[in-house]
Amino acid sequence: MPTLSIIIVNYKTPALLKNCLTSLSATIRTTSYEVIVVDSESDGETERMLAEEFADVRCIAFLENTGYAKAVNAGIARANGDYFLILNTDIVAAEYAIDTLIAYMKKEGERVGLVAPKLYGFENIYQQSAFRFPSPLTIVLRRTPLGNMKIGKGYLDAFLLKDKNLKEIAVPTQVDWLMGAVLLTSKAAVAHVGTMDESFFMYFEDVDWARRFWENGYAVMYNPLARMYHYHGKKSHRYGIFDAVFNPMTRVHIRSAIHYFIKHGIRAQHYV
Repeated sequence: MPTLSIIIVNYKTPALLKNCLTSLSATIRTTSYEVIVVDSESDGETERMLAEEFADVRCIAFLENTGYAKAVNAGIARANGDYFLILNTDIVAAEYAIDTLIAYMKKEGERVGLVAPKLYGFENIYQQSAFRFPSPLTIVLRRTPLGNMKIGKGYLDAFLLKDKNLKEIAVPTQVDWLMGAVLLTSKAAVAHVGTMDESFFMYFEDVDWARRFWENGYAVMYNPLARMYHYHGKKSHRYGIFDAVFNPMTRVHIRSAIHYFIKHGIRAQHYV
């Protein structure tokens, strides 16, 4: 039985998926693992590519666009490992990154529920991936010029954990929540906390999950000792202050934010 089940959610990005899968076999040295690809709104291209080039990878194909949380949960339901690593297709692992995360989770035992690595873009630029929990004001400040004002900037600096200096810190550090592009958790923790909330179609499922881990007594950790690369494009930030009018991804993000605040309340509770 594998130690680790790697669950990759794919939505019409077979080239990125191929890069991601190649990086896994090239960089995982000490961890036994299986890979499960969940192909959302599948057209058959990804299944053909996997059959031809990655025969050991299992594929779960959905004809409809499932949304992120449902796809992740489908992978978890089929996973055999004691740990679950959830990846976007636009992630490329660096040497020993996954081994490092697994060793850390094993060492910490039941204290830690979620952990993620330090992320870089492919120009080797540090990428923010850990945050404090948001309030409705956070969303307003991030999407309007108010965030550039002195009082707004101070509020957003707290959201971005500027006081933790995550870009330079060299030890694992507690954070409120982690970007869902890379998340490592354990089978035991998920059995206690539950899987992702499928009522979030896209966005805020990672925020909600982290909050539930904290509420159930598990720490959420950023581990800069592991490093990965992320082809990250901000699809929900294209048109500036007109995003909510012209960008459908922004509207999805705002709907998810409203759903999150209805579920958890508007107070931004913090654990760090």
